[in-house]
Amino acid sequence: MAQLEHFTTPVDAVLSRMRALDADLPEWDGVAVFNRVYLTVTEEVDQRLNAGEFTDPRAASVLDTRFAERYLAAVDEVARGRRPPACWRPLFQFRRHPGVRPLQFALAGINAHIGHDLALAVVDACRTLGCEPADLEDEFDRVGDLLASLEERIREDLMPGPDVLQIADPLTHLLGSWSLERARDATWAAARALWALRHCEEVADEFTERLDAAVGFAGRMLLTPLPG
Repeated sequence: MAQLEHFTTPVDAVLSRMRALDADLPEWDGVAVFNRVYLTVTEEVDQRLNAGEFTDPRAASVLDTRFAERYLAAVDEVARGRRPPACWRPLFQFRRHPGVRPLQFALAGINAHIGHDLALAVVDACRTLGCEPADLEDEFDRVGDLLASLEERIREDLMPGPDVLQIADPLTHLLGSWSLERARDATWAAARALWALRHCEEVADEFTERLDAAVGFAGRMLLTPLPG
């Protein structure tokens, strides 16, 4: 199972990376669309950490940072000319496609990050903190609830107007087929399974590879180009 280096990056350093990407990428770039969404999420988590809204601030900080590092590692892989995990490939491949709408880019990124990265981030955090997934469930739920509330705002902000939707009915059908709530439930089950398999490296690697591929397939469907 893929592991990152020992946790050293605080939330503010992760935010700095995302803000730098926001400044560097063209506004219309699909990765930039997702990055803006994720930057908003991470800023909100940081504010709530500073306000003492998490039961275990250290655990929440570790989980949030390990989570973000997975996305930033994919960005770095592409920048080096390497292939990112399968879950991220559709977003990077279609990032400039004129037939893909901003809302599709945002949800495809959320799909990759929630469906694959979050499960591995839970395991990363458990290793860092020396705890079990059950000890992180409250923090997992709080981050998930924040993502759910932001998803609603994302759909409102990025969904085309009613006149466009009359022409682009496939968009509402396509995006209605993906659910953040179902993705969260599947991710928690995957995280628990990966933790249970942590001493069976070969099986854990296969599980992770298949999870990555399945999430990537869903992301490719979300990025289906639509008529203008």
